[in-house]
Amino acid sequence: MKSLQLLALCSALSITLAGCGGSSSGNNELADTSQSTVIDSTTSTETETHNDNSTPPVDNETSTDNTQPTDSESGADDTVIEAGITYRIVDTNQSTCFNSATGATTPCTSSGYDADYSGNQPDYTLSDSKLSVTDNVTGLVWTQSSDFNNDGSLNYSDKRWQSDAISYCANLNLDGISDWRLPSIKESYSLILFNGKDASSYQGTDTSTLTPFIDPVFDWAFGDLTTAEGIAAGDRIIDGQYASTTSYVSTTMNNDATMFGVNYVDGRIKGYPKTFKKFYVRCVSGNELYGINNFTNNGDETISDLATGLMWQQSDTTSSNWGDAVAQCESATTGSHTDWRLPNAKELQSLVDYSKSPDTDSDAAINSVFQSTSFLNEEGITDWGYYWSSTTHMDNAGDGSNAAYVSFGRALGYMNGQILDVHGAGSQRSNDKLNVATEPGAKSATSNGTFYYKGPQGDILRMANMVRCVRDI
Repeated sequence: MKSLQLLALCSALSITLAGCGGSSSGNNELADTSQSTVIDSTTSTETETHNDNSTPPVDNETSTDNTQPTDSESGADDTVIEAGITYRIVDTNQSTCFNSATGATTPCTSSGYDADYSGNQPDYTLSDSKLSVTDNVTGLVWTQSSDFNNDGSLNYSDKRWQSDAISYCANLNLDGISDWRLPSIKESYSLILFNGKDASSYQGTDTSTLTPFIDPVFDWAFGDLTTAEGIAAGDRIIDGQYASTTSYVSTTMNNDATMFGVNYVDGRIKGYPKTFKKFYVRCVSGNELYGINNFTNNGDETISDLATGLMWQQSDTTSSNWGDAVAQCESATTGSHTDWRLPNAKELQSLVDYSKSPDTDSDAAINSVFQSTSFLNEEGITDWGYYWSSTTHMDNAGDGSNAAYVSFGRALGYMNGQILDVHGAGSQRSNDKLNVATEPGAKSATSNGTFYYKGPQGDILRMANMVRCVRDI
């Protein structure tokens, strides 16, 4: 069935892709196989391929090579580009703009905020059986429920270790589908919606008042504060993290092997030590090309991703704050284009190369066709930055003074007097748009200068984050 689905996808796209023509391996127990291919339009030759997570999360896992070929002509017409879009990014669903200083809602006036751009609006279809959900934008099919043990309740007993989650999805036969898999972090993140409210500061127990970062067509899972098992595990209400196949190629915290997970309760991607934590599970099927980039160097300081239909600035810049980052992109003219914008969080995350990290590659977690600026971080070692998105990260009270960013370098935290890579390169977190020194709850410390940090893992906050602008091809 997997081969038939992939063939149908290829036929619909009217293109020939590796993995089409029935070349699927047939092995359901796959690690994250996201990849990216680069074409340099000045030479029309393939220059580089990265495996976006070549390290399998468990022993004896296999992976397939689903690298897609690219159109080597820099002047490919819109019809070809449209046909080749296999990694369509669902919009963040953010429809409100916010005043950066007060966090209050403000009219959207084409200022360059996330809500000023519509994107591919979320579009889901619940199956007749109500057991699965089709994402009509991405072509991915999801299990509707996270009720792992089918007891009618979502609690700690439904959580699993990453290795168990991989096996469960691989062996699942549900709603007439037998080729389920545990999603990659890019597949998991396709479901996040930023009309949600970050429940990190919520002190109550009534989850009916909370708004998770996922469509209500799916069930909503929170941390378990009621059962003996959940209480013994120390679950908090925000412990709604979901497992993925994507392992960090480096380590976090105290050299811990780490898995990236999406938390739909607080609206973040973080790396979590594999042996310390269990996760909720949602399986996926369909579109095996999702998350595979298809980069073309246009030779004019721009890079096109034919898989997503997005064009990116090849080089990055620094910003003084979030508003400056928005303004830079709105006025950019790179490659003689005038319709650049600051990417939303989901567009930005599509660029992460999860097969790379500063500690393993001495580089940012992005394909090397891009130029990324390094600096000496708070620990005084070479690192790469957090990159601003245009997406507001709203708190539970509806305050919109924070914006989401993606870390292409170490996602640092300050814990017990140590600076650590607490969440891994490829994490999505947030901080104040204008001044991290005045962000509620922020504390300061000194190491290679004064810095600010916040939260249980002491997330290190930065105001002058990096900028890489995007436009539609």
